[in-house]
Amino acid sequence: MFDIREDDLSGAQTRALLTLHLEKMHAFSPPGHALDFSGLATPEVTVWTAWDQGRIAGIGALKMLSFDTGEIKSMRTHPDFIRRGVGTAILETIIATAKQRALRRLSLETGSGAAFDPALSLYRRHGFEPGDAFGSYACNDFTRCLHLELG
Repeated sequence: MFDIREDDLSGAQTRALLTLHLEKMHAFSPPGHALDFSGLATPEVTVWTAWDQGRIAGIGALKMLSFDTGEIKSMRTHPDFIRRGVGTAILETIIATAKQRALRRLSLETGSGAAFDPALSLYRRHGFEPGDAFGSYACNDFTRCLHLELG
């Protein structure tokens, strides 16, 4: 079981994992497909990290788009914790928080291809379905927009 906690991005392990996330996103995505540190450190974004015996296992964030809609951002599992349920733990925390905040919908934008297949599988297992572009995103051969209706 992981210890999931809100994170202010100030810790060395958190910053290192977010740096890794950005490196991977830049390697496998067109520019502009990931929030950097400053984009995550805004009042409309809540960041969570998962911990196991003092080591960071994963990160994920919820960005409020409006009073009833949120966007999932910056999901990443540390390489030492792949396939151990970190993504599920973070995603379930985000979904539970969205429900507590009475959000109507959670959306996310992700890529396509082998590097993104594990994430797409995780989101689909939790009920996210493909849908229209939202916000400033545009659907294309790379971009996938998924949505989860919460009520």
